Amino acid sequence: MKIMDILVRDAVILDVASTNKDDLLKEMASSLAGAVPSIESDRLLSVLLEREGLQSTGIGEGVAIPHGKLPGLDRLIASFARSVSGVEFASIDGQPTHLFFLLVVPEHSGGQHLKALARISRFFRDAAFRQKLSDAESLDDVFRAIEEEDAKF
Repeated sequence: MKIMDILVRDAVILDVASTNKDDLLKEMASSLAGAVPSIESDRLLSVLLEREGLQSTGIGEGVAIPHGKLPGLDRLIASFARSVSGVEFASIDGQPTHLFFLLVVPEHSGGQHLKALARISRFFRDAAFRQKLSDAESLDDVFRAIEEEDAKF
């Protein structure tokens, strides 16, 4: 599975307006719902907040991978957002989070979503990849960085 196959270009946010976790999730849910008409923003936000209630998806190194299972969805979809100033996201390292990769999967996705999460987290372990996303000046730069990383695996 290639990340480019599930990433929704029109939902990518280069610099979020949000300054806290709940607002960030709302902003990302709204952006994705705006790009994918079959997704209801409030329903997605509820799923994401419920998942965050179990444990933060802030994995450290300035990265969070919020995710959830959404009933009625027919395929995996993803979006990306960046906060230049950083968001307090209750990450495991206690540092502000700058890079957010949202993954939404069908309710009965089985192991497919675990594979996607593993692939995304592998991408973000690479400091050079994180830096490329941080330095990206345009959507094209973001997509080019992800395409290059997709080609490695």
